[in-house]
Amino acid sequence: MRIDAHQHFWVYDQSEYAWIDDSMASLRRDFLPNDLKIELGRKGFQGSVAVQARQTLEETRWLLELATDASFILGVVGWVDLRSSNVRSQLEAFAGNPKLVGIRHIAQSEPNDRFLLQPEFLQGISLLEEFDLAYDILIYPKHLPVAAEFVRRFPRQRFVLDHLAKPPIKSGSLRPWERGMRELGTLPNVFCKLSGLVTEADWQNWKPEHIVPYMDVAFETFGPRRLMIGSDWPVCTLAASYTRAIDLVESYLSQHATEVQDAALGENAQQFWKLGTRQKQLPGDSQHTVGKSKREGDAPHASRRGCARNEK
Repeated sequence: MRIDAHQHFWVYDQSEYAWIDDSMASLRRDFLPNDLKIELGRKGFQGSVAVQARQTLEETRWLLELATDASFILGVVGWVDLRSSNVRSQLEAFAGNPKLVGIRHIAQSEPNDRFLLQPEFLQGISLLEEFDLAYDILIYPKHLPVAAEFVRRFPRQRFVLDHLAKPPIKSGSLRPWERGMRELGTLPNVFCKLSGLVTEADWQNWKPEHIVPYMDVAFETFGPRRLMIGSDWPVCTLAASYTRAIDLVESYLSQHATEVQDAALGENAQQFWKLGTRQKQLPGDSQHTVGKSKREGDAPHASRRGCARNEK
């Protein structure tokens, strides 16, 4: 099964989407399941994972409602307040819905560069394993060393890095981003999404050769069994059509064996989030399927509204 591991939905409202400035005017409309279904069909994808864009319980509920109505939404990465004293009750409220597969916090926008290591946040993360939920890491390159320290504290928790930590593709710089990626990649319970790359390049003038070096680092670091393709739709449309954004990654993968392509194009996502096989998750129900690390082919070390700025 081919799965888009990272996409968003929203109902556009100017007051909620102030980050969509004139340069992003094409995003000033609703983006809903029927829109994505057309794009998925064109590229032969059977499903997707919808990722939160607004840090509210309301949006998490809404995304789960969409997933109930649209069977191709195989999973939802939602939001709960991981710093809250009642985070357990928030998680319990969603535990009956098997399509909740993960949680994300927009850590990249937090003013404290060491946000991931705050005690209250760590306490919240410590509960995710009980509910068999993964965690999406959304950060900038400067946060990579902190992310590695963060992940080391939870060797049994499943993590996935969004958008390769948004490398500086437009400038063409590789270091220190590469160094941080290689450190994080040594931790076997971290997967990585080949997503959100076209919008880190020059929107109007990017070419595949501008982005390939960054995918090379990801492939060398995480190996074929820890990579997932993601469109970052609709944000990707600022720099490329859905088809072109997907073609970028598919073309890159085409140099590898069929089994490697199949893994990154869907199998890894299906296994990582247990898509289609999850049951109602109550504390203690977790069954761990990642963190076994050295699979063959791995690198040897290797609401309805609202997003804040850069929340993609």
